[in-house]
Amino acid sequence: MTKDIKKEKVPENSSMAKNMEEMKELGKEMERMKTEKELEKETGKNSDPDQFNKKEHS
Repeated sequence: MTKDIKKEKVPENSSMAKNMEEMKELGKEMERMKTEKELEKETGKNSDPDQFNKKEHS
């Protein structure tokens, strides 16, 4: 006798690429994304502010 093993469904938004074609598409999407410098130039905001005083942690 074999037991049916139910696998939990992995949500699409937190899974890895399923195949090489999907990986290539994700790579193209990343190439089209703006860099941190481009975003700073457009918005005037720093997207990744310092989380601590650098002098304290040197």
